[in-house]
Amino acid sequence: MRILLLAFSLLILTSCSDQKVKPSINPSLNVEELPAQESWNATVFFSDSGKTTAILKAGHLQVLNESRETLLDQNIKIDFYDEEERKTTTLTAIRGRVDDATRDLYAMDSVVVVSDSATIETEELKWRNSDKKIVSDKFVTIISPKEKIQGYGFESDQHLQNYVIYNITYVTRRDTL
Repeated sequence: MRILLLAFSLLILTSCSDQKVKPSINPSLNVEELPAQESWNATVFFSDSGKTTAILKAGHLQVLNESRETLLDQNIKIDFYDEEERKTTTLTAIRGRVDDATRDLYAMDSVVVVSDSATIETEELKWRNSDKKIVSDKFVTIISPKEKIQGYGFESDQHLQNYVIYNITYVTRRDTL
């Protein structure tokens, strides 16, 4: 029994080592491309002078310091509010990004903007923070209580009260739909 215990002890002692094992590092990993912040099922409130101006919800949010942008995906939804903090417009899209320098929002893939006055459907649009305008150079469909208009390129205020389509391809009155 003593010989077996001695052999087992020698085996354990000889298998131990003072060498430290270094983990392998993936050389293709670029640290600058990693998000500085990341969140799932995120809700972000935007305000001006203590009043809510927008509420953003995203399934996944990543803040990238190097490129100064915030990436949004997994179905984003943004509710816009007026000066009296009443919800006026809702924007939904599959993904988007925010330019952190200008605070402009880019919405992409199945974009729908809904207000009391109209609904806009497109594949891509931009909300400009500087003048609170919604713009796109892509194909858009605008449905209002009076008409349905389709075309390429548009501009609107964020409440969809005043809009322009630059290259109209289709117009019909709502009473004929």
